[in-house]
Amino acid sequence: MENEFLIDSAKLSEAALAKKHRLESDPTCRTNHMEYMEGMEVLESDVCSKVMEQMESYDYSKYTAKDVRAALQHETCSIEDFKALLSPAAEPFLEEMAERAKRETSRHFGNTVYLFTPVYIANYCENYCVYCGFNCYNDINRVKLNMEQIEQEMKVIADSGMEEILILTGESRGKSSVEYIGEACKLARKYFRMVGLEIYPVNTDEYRYLHECGADYITVFQETYDSDKYETLHLWGHKRVWPYRFDAQERALRGGMRGVAFSALLGLSDFRKDALATAMHAYYLQRKYPYAELSLSCPRLRPIINNEKINPLDVGEKQLCQVLCAYRIFLPFVGITVSSRESASFRNGIVKIAATKVSAGVSTGVGDHEDKYTGNEAGEDAGDEQFEICDGRSLEKMYADIEDEGLQPVLNDYLYV
Repeated sequence: MENEFLIDSAKLSEAALAKKHRLESDPTCRTNHMEYMEGMEVLESDVCSKVMEQMESYDYSKYTAKDVRAALQHETCSIEDFKALLSPAAEPFLEEMAERAKRETSRHFGNTVYLFTPVYIANYCENYCVYCGFNCYNDINRVKLNMEQIEQEMKVIADSGMEEILILTGESRGKSSVEYIGEACKLARKYFRMVGLEIYPVNTDEYRYLHECGADYITVFQETYDSDKYETLHLWGHKRVWPYRFDAQERALRGGMRGVAFSALLGLSDFRKDALATAMHAYYLQRKYPYAELSLSCPRLRPIINNEKINPLDVGEKQLCQVLCAYRIFLPFVGITVSSRESASFRNGIVKIAATKVSAGVSTGVGDHEDKYTGNEAGEDAGDEQFEICDGRSLEKMYADIEDEGLQPVLNDYLYV
């Protein structure tokens, strides 16, 4: 067995189980994860090769305490300095890293913390990703909201005071077409100042269309930059194509999106190398598209329905804090988001050091914001969640807690004229 996460849903048909097991056990029945599928745009870009060269050559065991001290003393953090700060040798220097990160955050972002909330409008998915609650072989309640239901969800969220929303779907063009997502963006623009998307990767012209519909930025999780490990985790569907996913942010920028966000899902592979690659991805695109607004996040694996094996691999809070501090020191102008996957206590602490954006009033299920905001149980028509959250604070509570930490909550940082 190639993965430690594999498990069967209880209600799969015999035919579905047979196909699932073939995909799991026989790599020869899977498509080449490095080959583009029909309709996928191929970019002429050198960003991927630069990122992979940095990641593949990264030997974090070679860095010493001397390298870490030097990195912390340099006014500008070089790539080599960043590699030292991500290494195990930097773990004893976490307090010094936090102090330096806090100074950089204060210098470039002041005393502010930005707030947003996600809204899932569909959880149908055509991919078999073994660690994800939405994967096509997991037995969950699948739902796709219609426009009336989407607008009701957005109205409930907007009435809470939220001004920025992140629209999410499962990765299914068949159920969640680009046109469907575009109509959701048009509705969101009626209620929110900022509209983000976390959907399946699309081509440049499709990102341009979604931007024209009202989307400001996109988030794409590469999941892991280790292409060999990626192959063993993504066994079926368009998401299996590693290079197409990698170029999503650049296609979005070429399509006119104002901002893009990057992330690896820490715990799928070597988290230090994934953290390095994530930051280098942003670093090279920042230099290629200097006008773009970039942000990073570093979520860890969380449990999912029907599979209790989904948990972080060797990534504790101390390691997560090290990654976030290293990000801030290396990329002082880039935003850093910490999601509700992490505990309230961790998020309360990290916003004082390195993070600049947090989610509030979060639900990763489909169509249950109205119930959540009114204190009712989610109805039978609500779709199951992608993963379990850890911090379920409302916007009101999150806002108050941020103020209690001596920080200034911000609901919107952009004005249209």
